[in-house]
Order: sequence, then C-alpha cells, then structure tokens
Amino acid sequence: MLITSLLAFFDGSTWQNMFLLEPDQVTWAEKIIRPVIVYIALIVLLRIVGKRELAQLNPLDLVVILSLSNTVQNAIIGNDTSLVGGLVGAAALLGINSLIAYFKFRNSKIETVIEGKPVTIIDSGKIDHKEMSRELMTESDIDIIAHENGLDDRHDIDRLVLDPNGTFLVEGKGEIKDARFKREVLEKIDNLTKQLNELNANLGKAG
Repeated sequence: MLITSLLAFFDGSTWQNMFLLEPDQVTWAEKIIRPVIVYIALIVLLRIVGKRELAQLNPLDLVVILSLSNTVQNAIIGNDTSLVGGLVGAAALLGINSLIAYFKFRNSKIETVIEGKPVTIIDSGKIDHKEMSRELMTESDIDIIAHENGLDDRHDIDRLVLDPNGTFLVEGKGEIKDARFKREVLEKIDNLTKQLNELNANLGKAG
C-alpha cells in the first residue's frame, strides 16, 4: 500500500490531473461564470424565502442550510475535479462576494435591496401577525426565541426584531427586565460573598 502510494506520488500524470483543467469538460470562463451565477441565484432565493432559514429556528431550517452546499456543488465545479479548478471556483466566489460587499459599503440602498430591512415581529408586547406570517414564523418559534433569551414565553417579550442576517433582537418587558436585573445582581453579590468568605478563611489559616 505504501509503495503504491509513493509510486503514485512520483507519477507525472497524478500531478497533471491535479493542476490542469480538462478542456473537454470545462473551460476557464465557465469555471468563473458558474460560481457567480450560483452566488447570485442563492442571494435571490434567500431574499425571496425570507430570513428564517438564516435564523435556523428549527432542525428543518438547519438541514436546508447544510444541504445547500452539496446541492450547488456540481453546479459550481461541473465535471472538473482538478485542484486548480476548485481554486478558480473559490476565487470567483470570493471575488463576487467582495465586489458586492464593496457596492453595499458605497451605497446603503444596494444593501437594502440585497438583504432587506429589519422586521419588527413584536412591538410594545403586541405581535404583528402579518409580519409573523410573512416570515413563516409560528408562536412556537417565538416561544423558542424567548427561551433562548432567558424569558418564559412570547408573553414576556416587549420587542422582537428580526435582522436581515437572521439574528433576533429581543427586549423583555419592563417588569421582566427589572426582575432579571435584580436576580443577576443578587447572584453577583452571592458570588462575591462566597469569595470573601473563602479569602477570610484562607487568611485565618495563614495567620
């Protein structure tokens, strides 16, 4: 096995297949154009279906995100499996991403068109069912978001905003925030008290 691997390593055809594009299957131009088309298509599709896939609210959303890369893999690289072909495809993806990021930086309107605007799901404790339906979110999804932010359920949320990148801005109701703040302060005081007691005990032993 080792000898076979060493012979393959020194075989000229191994290196040739690794670094040379196969002209019968894919051209340099196609190698650059394919990733650009796939990149733009994914942006459009994610823009259409909404932000919940980016937020990954449940296992189904996670499965979709994980499957996307495998789904578009052949569309990006075609039949070419060479190292150079992969690097060219990767460079094309990074290049189009940097170009769009530059245009977004120069013009905020482009950023809004590509990513959309923040969506307010809950404002002053009231759920906007229209926006919730538009983002295909259920009350159970909002309960999960509340749990992730230390709240009991959606009734404890005063304001909930879904950002274009799929993250949630969550603000609890006033009394909830006050109770949470008091609880955190008491926990910190309790920890400081324990540390002082341990310090005094250690000083007593040293004395």
